Amino acid sequence: MSAFNSFKEWYKREKKKKSFSYQLFEALVIIVPIAFLIRTFGYGLYQVPTGSMETTMLVGERFFADKFSILFKDPQRGDIITFNEPTFNYSKNKFHKLWQSYVWGPSNFTKRIIAIPGDEIKGTVEDGKPVVYLKKSGDSEFKKLDETYLNKYPLISVFQPEQRGLSLKSYDPNYSFEDQPFYRLNKIEVELGAKVAARFGRPAIVYPQSIFTDSYGKNLDIYQKKLDNDEYWVMGDNRLNSSDSRVWGPLQKKLIHGKIVLRLWSIDSEESWWIVDLIKHPIDFWKRVRWSRCFQMVK
Repeated sequence: MSAFNSFKEWYKREKKKKSFSYQLFEALVIIVPIAFLIRTFGYGLYQVPTGSMETTMLVGERFFADKFSILFKDPQRGDIITFNEPTFNYSKNKFHKLWQSYVWGPSNFTKRIIAIPGDEIKGTVEDGKPVVYLKKSGDSEFKKLDETYLNKYPLISVFQPEQRGLSLKSYDPNYSFEDQPFYRLNKIEVELGAKVAARFGRPAIVYPQSIFTDSYGKNLDIYQKKLDNDEYWVMGDNRLNSSDSRVWGPLQKKLIHGKIVLRLWSIDSEESWWIVDLIKHPIDFWKRVRWSRCFQMVK
């Protein structure tokens, strides 16, 4: 008998000796910590909860993120990253803060890196349209960015009674509400959305390259910032519906924990668990899946 077969026989005998409770304890002590380490520092699975990255990323999509490589290589311009909520009030206790950052705490944000440490970024308005200029570290002049990844579609106001909220969704005027390429739209919800938007003094449809203002009317597309050694400037591809560095300033490097690399799954649903949607809509569920957007590299 080979040494390998001898080991297998010994392992089977030893396993039989152990009680179920002991095996469970062994799994909790050994397997769970290993899984936690891999999940924390190796890779991550993320679901998109908002439309800030449309149409690169849509609500209801699930993504694979690489957490390992950024431990050794700094994120670069153009990378789509995941990070902890920058405005969250983290605990001063280092163990509690570690728990908040990697286990249970603030929301995960997903944005695109526009500028890295040492860069100087400037936002301004030209011919009524927002533009971004970048002076890379070591350069002497600003250069206008050609941002081909920006959302090119208008955003339409939608009011969903069950959520009691007004949302903006990317909309292609060339298709009917039912045949939209991003989100199926309900005519009644769109009509309600237009009425609710009017009450707040907002247009029913917002078009690309419009000026982005806050609730006080401040133009958020005008800014200028020289980034420190640990700062990144990040923004959503859907500039008209994104809370990003224009709102809360540069992102600290320590909050970054992953780089989005692959879209695994895409479904027109806001449920946290797709199985819930399958139970609610067992037939219509399969029509909600955006099959053409599944298993794609993201950039």
